[in-house]
Amino acid sequence: MTALYIAGIGLCALLAQWLAWVARVPAILFLLVTGLLLGPGFSIVDPDAIFGDLLFPIISLSVAIILFEGALTLHFKELKGIGNVVRNLCSIGMIATAIIIGFSCYWLLDVDWRIAAVIGAVLVVTGPTVTAPLLNAMRPTEEIDRILRWEGIVIDPIGALFAVLVFEAVMLSGHSDIFSHTAVALVKTVGLGLTIGIIAGYITNLIIQKEWLPYNLQKFGVLSLVLISFTVSNAISHESGLLAVTVFGIYLANQDDLELDSILEFKEDLSQILISILFILLAARLELNELLLLGPNVFFFMLIVLFVARPVCIALSTYKSSLNWRARTILAWIAPRGIVAAAVGSVFALSMSKAGIQGADKIVPIIFLVIIVTVVLQSLTAIPIAKLLKIRQKRPSTVLIIGANHIARAIAKVLQEQKVDVYLSDPAWENCRLARMDGLKSYFGNPQSAQAERFLPMSNLKTLIGLSPNRHNNALGVQYFSHILEEKNVYSLKSSSAHSKANKDSLTFLSRQNLFGENASYSVLSSLVAKGGKVSATKLAEAFNWENYLEVNKEAIPLFVLQHFDEEDYVRVIPFTVGGEYVPDVGDMIIAMQPPKVTILK
Repeated sequence: MTALYIAGIGLCALLAQWLAWVARVPAILFLLVTGLLLGPGFSIVDPDAIFGDLLFPIISLSVAIILFEGALTLHFKELKGIGNVVRNLCSIGMIATAIIIGFSCYWLLDVDWRIAAVIGAVLVVTGPTVTAPLLNAMRPTEEIDRILRWEGIVIDPIGALFAVLVFEAVMLSGHSDIFSHTAVALVKTVGLGLTIGIIAGYITNLIIQKEWLPYNLQKFGVLSLVLISFTVSNAISHESGLLAVTVFGIYLANQDDLELDSILEFKEDLSQILISILFILLAARLELNELLLLGPNVFFFMLIVLFVARPVCIALSTYKSSLNWRARTILAWIAPRGIVAAAVGSVFALSMSKAGIQGADKIVPIIFLVIIVTVVLQSLTAIPIAKLLKIRQKRPSTVLIIGANHIARAIAKVLQEQKVDVYLSDPAWENCRLARMDGLKSYFGNPQSAQAERFLPMSNLKTLIGLSPNRHNNALGVQYFSHILEEKNVYSLKSSSAHSKANKDSLTFLSRQNLFGENASYSVLSSLVAKGGKVSATKLAEAFNWENYLEVNKEAIPLFVLQHFDEEDYVRVIPFTVGGEYVPDVGDMIIAMQPPKVTILK
């Protein structure tokens, strides 16, 4: 029966993720509802009965992997470019939040000071998994979007590390212990976690650089080292393992000569699976009467979390910044807590219960209550508040081009000259380097990866153009963004006529390889550019309309129609497609690939 329960939980996790994808909301909402229905709702799943003594090790190891994956994204060099506000949010703002929530929890909910300190530390973490979907729907101004998105990314590992340190400090303290003994024990525990994390990172770096493991075993090898580092560290000094794996991930992330893309992609996929299953298990362990036992003071506690802790955090973090009151108001409202807080808090609760600390069973209900209230309330109110404060972007307008090859760069340069916001994305570094030399914004990697969300303006994307010579790169990008941007705003250029015919029965290629007309393909455009063809921009007028343009430019391949709305500072990009119905009108700008000029030798 255990195997059946595990398989069923996995299926439910997949269904919850799919529903979140369809509804375009944070997955945590459906995972939470699923867990509550399976557990306290219908009493179908009892994690303690199913897993028994294995439950705590499973949760602990899963949290270790999740924290390691988050730490892999923390690059010190990126902290220099995220601005003073984000740095303040992840330092003084984070500490202020922990203090306010911790003290209010201690006074209002009548819990042990150690439990209050841990809850305050855990609830500083927001995280990109809950913030990103909310921002994509809300579409705030670029500055606000950047601050909130980067806060979620950076505070994920930093906040988790902070929570681990606070937890270790309170676990080493006691009413009968003197301060010096606690301080020495904390230094030993932190020192051990740092040492094991750095040693594990150094060994992993050597293994990858020296190729001691074949490429196909590197992901497995890193995962094994994460689990070993966690368990060995915990065995030597209790609860130091989470610190060890966090330091391990940060060490690897900051090795400039280490290629981690495949490992990071693997860890992202594994973390998504673990997070989904873990959150259902944690929600299924909740007892609804535990929330009722918190008493009426929990209402005032939530008011402090929403209307005191976060506003104070923003006031301290934005002090002397150029942000206006509207921006500060929306920043003070948006701070949904996510899965990392629930997972880390649950591990701490189990450890504190085993240590005999009275009231440890209140940690999970309090954390889940904050998660439920912040995610649901802020998801429902973010868009109306953003409209009320007039900080929403008017219309998304950015064009994302898959590929930074010579064709993509030629097209992007002309679009950029016409005041179109363009981003290029390519897994080949040389192409990205050439694009940046041309003054074009580019992302090195695959745009459909979770890591791309920290660099691409996701909330302002309007159109996706697949111009990669690799048709599979185009297909993956189109498939991913067709849901985010809607099917009508994604397009792809076929690689060649041969590939188009070979895939005539594939829906992925058939309906989406529609750019620039029947005769256009990557090979055709590449040949024209190689021979000296240029991308041009021509504005239609009364004296030179669309019919005149076609007569003069018989051999040109029309690419786009641009409609400029000067009063809105907005440019609408309409690609020419197979079967396209739009007919260019006076005032439109035509972007076309012009054939090379033929020089006649006399």
